[in-house]
Amino acid sequence: MRKLSFRRIFLIVLITTIFIACGKKNPKIAIKTKYGDIIIELYQKEAPCTVSNFLKYIDENRFDEATFYRVVRMDNQPDNENKIEVIQGGLFEDDHPKALPPIKHESTQQTGILHKDGIISMARYEPGTAASEFFICIGDQASLDFKGGRNSDKQGFAAFGKVIKGMEIVRKIQTQNAVGQYLEPRIKIIDMLIL
Repeated sequence: MRKLSFRRIFLIVLITTIFIACGKKNPKIAIKTKYGDIIIELYQKEAPCTVSNFLKYIDENRFDEATFYRVVRMDNQPDNENKIEVIQGGLFEDDHPKALPPIKHESTQQTGILHKDGIISMARYEPGTAASEFFICIGDQASLDFKGGRNSDKQGFAAFGKVIKGMEIVRKIQTQNAVGQYLEPRIKIIDMLIL
């Protein structure tokens, strides 16, 4: 039996390391709109439950009726002490037939993913009620983090990824005509794809 040289062993270890590292890349998705594509990197290691849920919606075509329907700007939240700037999308209806059961809440305290510019996060009522609705931050939104002041329960929202291309599309959507905080008309999400 032939002995492996140090050089061959080093090469095998190097190739194996590269292969393992390549296999652990964060998944990326595309949200296609009439204004262009928004590309998002999802942080599966940090927020496994939230990312798995979101990918399941895409993989099972549950978002095929999804829209961007809500925009929160400085000029349309007069009664909120902690103002934010986001666009929100999803299935729109609370009891949509394509909605999956709610998922456990992965707070920013657990994940370390803070609500900075371009972060995607889950909309919710109480902790543990997030299902299909999501939002994208425009600018840094510390009041949406754990212990932030946007919700009285101080649990914040479950951030799980970041826009890596297409923030100009997000900002364009935020400027569209809205009645209160609701877009009129809603902006159809043409497709959502796992890249």
